[in-house]
Amino acid sequence: MGKKLCPKILLEGTRLTGKTELAFALNEHPRIVGPRRYRYHSPLVSAEWCGFTDTPWGRGLINFAPDEEALALDTYATWIRLFEQLRYYSWIVDRFHLSTRLHQRRYAGRDYDFGWLEERLAAVGFRLVFCFRRPESFAAAREARLRVSGNPSQYEDLGRFIDEQEEMRELVRGSILPTLELDVSDGDPHAAAGRVADHLEVSGGLHAPWGLDDGSPRVGNRGG
Repeated sequence: MGKKLCPKILLEGTRLTGKTELAFALNEHPRIVGPRRYRYHSPLVSAEWCGFTDTPWGRGLINFAPDEEALALDTYATWIRLFEQLRYYSWIVDRFHLSTRLHQRRYAGRDYDFGWLEERLAAVGFRLVFCFRRPESFAAAREARLRVSGNPSQYEDLGRFIDEQEEMRELVRGSILPTLELDVSDGDPHAAAGRVADHLEVSGGLHAPWGLDDGSPRVGNRGG
């Protein structure tokens, strides 16, 4: 039996940077999840889920209200505990604690110290991928998104996204997690997934950090 693939990838970036499309591409990439003899998926989760309110585009782990702070922090504690309990599996996370920090300090005047969370994420092998695009490419990305969006008004102010991206870059560079800064300006999630695979291979991010690479053939997280 080959060596088990169990990468843990945390995607961050502002809106219109193709994180979700990249997450789906990563979830099908044979160098990341192994060859598929039948169809299945790795867990793909997101802090952007608006699970705190019973309304579309409501509040959740990123944009929680002050009276939901304890709920949000407890939810983060729940997620990291689950990642630790299922440490020998693949996880792809589409936005997480850095998105929370960005939103809360920029729009609510509150900053949160997630050092405790990052230490535990690092211990189970998470790699951070910062998805960014060149400022001049945001307009084309918005046009593509408007063709499918159910809430187009959120994409009116591109200057906001450009400013958020620079603030996110600051947060990313302050992270202790091994990081790839990934230019997604070309809008090709499959090519981007290949660059993530390259990064994981050279940085040792495809396997559990406490395992040894014995050169065995690689198999998916369900054993092929």
